[in-house]
Amino acid sequence: MTLDKDELRKKGLVSTGFHLPYNPELVSRAKELRKNPMHTERKLWYDCLRKSEFTFLRQRPIDHFIVDFYCKELKLVIEIDGETHYTEHGKGYDKEQTSILESYGLKVIRFSNKDLLENLTAVCSEIHRISGSPCPEGHPP
Repeated sequence: MTLDKDELRKKGLVSTGFHLPYNPELVSRAKELRKNPMHTERKLWYDCLRKSEFTFLRQRPIDHFIVDFYCKELKLVIEIDGETHYTEHGKGYDKEQTSILESYGLKVIRFSNKDLLENLTAVCSEIHRISGSPCPEGHPP
């Protein structure tokens, strides 16, 4: 999706041309979320993504959303879904979010908190399969 600067402003978004468009009002909230991550986000970060050969950003504003993890090189968004994502409202929000993020050429993958807590190895394996990279040493395969 390519929007000119006027179209972006009308939507309340900004873009430096380097980053995807984002709502600047979300920046301070994203910083708060990075400082106080959910247990499952912290677990995925430290046990899988932090030492990946690709750079993953945590709590990144894109459009009017804050995504849990974003890798520019892979055009990949990873979302960790808690209980609220399984309500009717949550499902609708996630569908809209995925559609908008995909319009920017991004691939969105979702894992539940339960997936991360009960089978982190499978989650990490799936992420590394998608990225085409080996699992970092000392981390789940």
